[in-house]
Amino acid sequence: MSESSSDLVLLDVVSPGVGVVTLNKPDRLNAWGAAMSAAFFARLDEARANDDIRVVVVTGSGRGFCPGADMDALNTIRANPAGGAGAATGVGRFSDMLSYPKPIIAAINGAVAGVGLVMALFCDLRFAASGVKFTTAFSRRGLIAGYGSSWMLPRLIGNARALDLLLSGRVFASEEAERLGVVNGVVDGEQLMPHVLAYAQDLADNCCPTSWAVMKKQVYGDWENDADTATGTAIRLMNESLMRDDFQEGVQSYLDKRAPRFQPVRD
Repeated sequence: MSESSSDLVLLDVVSPGVGVVTLNKPDRLNAWGAAMSAAFFARLDEARANDDIRVVVVTGSGRGFCPGADMDALNTIRANPAGGAGAATGVGRFSDMLSYPKPIIAAINGAVAGVGLVMALFCDLRFAASGVKFTTAFSRRGLIAGYGSSWMLPRLIGNARALDLLLSGRVFASEEAERLGVVNGVVDGEQLMPHVLAYAQDLADNCCPTSWAVMKKQVYGDWENDADTATGTAIRLMNESLMRDDFQEGVQSYLDKRAPRFQPVRD
């Protein structure tokens, strides 16, 4: 498959409210490169603009999720290091996913390393197939903690555990990833996508998109705030939410014993 091909990353609406973004270079286990980076962020933008998609699931085709940068990309950088990493691995910022108004769930179906792992870390939730191998890899390639991993990983699992994974670049499996807090859950491989899609469908059917958008801003924004500031902000945001039609619908649907009909998020 050509690196410039438009089908490097796919977007499918698989059920009402749920879109699946699939890294689609299975012959290279979905290794990352500049064209895949551009396609990935383009697909996220498409999903963001599509009111039929309320929850985004990210996965890989074939046996891999994303084992890091394609070796061709790394060789391109090695031949011309002055060109910078963006020349071969893209210029999109995973940190933009934190302000993405819809939940993004990673379904890690196969090997994940380097930039691929960082992409998964910046998803809001992560589920992995059992036995999948993880590694940060950077230290074993003579590199630093890349693409925001030095910011995100300690916030997920703490400094000591993050430093273990970053400094050693060691390989660890899904089961340890769950114990460390890198992933939210581990599922038998053949059950991974059904499990993640059922989780996503429950969100899409029963939860408020505007609530999610605000909650993501609260959670990620409050990492830098003290408790008093976070509480004050939450009181203001709660008062605003009480004035929305979504609040009226949330209460009425409960009283009517039916699924809520929340409006799409407007950002």
